[in-house]
Amino acid sequence: MTARPPRPVASVLDTIGNTPLVQLRKIVPAGHAEVWIKLEYFNPTGSYKDRMALAMVEGAERRGVLTPGMTVVEFTGGSTGSSLGLVCAVKGYRLHAVSNDAIAREKLDTMRAFGAELDVVASEGGTITPDLFRRMRARVDTILTESGTFWTDQFNNRDALDGYEQIGLEVLDQLGRAPDVFCGAVGTAGMLMGVARALRRVDAAVRIVAFEPDGSPVLSTGRAGHHRVEGIGMGTVPPHVDRAVVSEVRAIVEADARRLVRRLAAEEGVFAGTSTGINVLGALTIAGELGPGHRVVTVAVDTGLKYLAGDLYTN
Repeated sequence: MTARPPRPVASVLDTIGNTPLVQLRKIVPAGHAEVWIKLEYFNPTGSYKDRMALAMVEGAERRGVLTPGMTVVEFTGGSTGSSLGLVCAVKGYRLHAVSNDAIAREKLDTMRAFGAELDVVASEGGTITPDLFRRMRARVDTILTESGTFWTDQFNNRDALDGYEQIGLEVLDQLGRAPDVFCGAVGTAGMLMGVARALRRVDAAVRIVAFEPDGSPVLSTGRAGHHRVEGIGMGTVPPHVDRAVVSEVRAIVEADARRLVRRLAAEEGVFAGTSTGINVLGALTIAGELGPGHRVVTVAVDTGLKYLAGDLYTN
């Protein structure tokens, strides 16, 4: 079957969202619930962060706190910076991003390609730790002393939830009803909370399950540590997290998730990064507990093309 081509649009920003929802079949054992995955790497920079970046910038424009000639500032594990780079390039803003050397080189190069000024903070042995984010935040505070700057503040910006809510609305439209469970890894927690808002309006019984890497299970145990899953597990409880909305938190074994990423590509054709492995591994576990007749939905966070220079697909 040939898919109908999308309608022509005036800007690349109009291509954000409306991503495919695909059922996983080969890696889901018999006797499990259905597992569906939203392919967010169909967004322009290959990440669901495009939704958040556009929502934060346009929200600031509506309130008049971001105006032509200003510089957008953010600290980022890479995908947010790439997404803000895209949005700022199209809209004509300068972007000053703070990132680190523990993330994939492709993400740093993408931010630069969109014209961002980039400060790279040194990590401890190439791992993601709470101290790394504290130092990145400190650099942002220094940049914000300059005039004409606007900090998107992704960890606190409520516009982000509006952007991510669209994922939930699309899932409802694509499935025709709410799933039994929606689950995903927590970085800022904006995605999980935004989707939950859309799903719970339709069905208050939808379970919302948050995932985190086993190396830094701060949500489930209060213990922060180090890990290598970019974009999640910041070592603190993100302000967006609403415990009344989250049904359950699970720590997912990073090593197992990394192996599953390679199976996803080789068996399902889903080419994604490590946080997607966390999402799918957790979703499979839940699907096994629920059994047939139920639906579990998660997301493919970003494209595997961002990780080819590292060891994700070679070890």
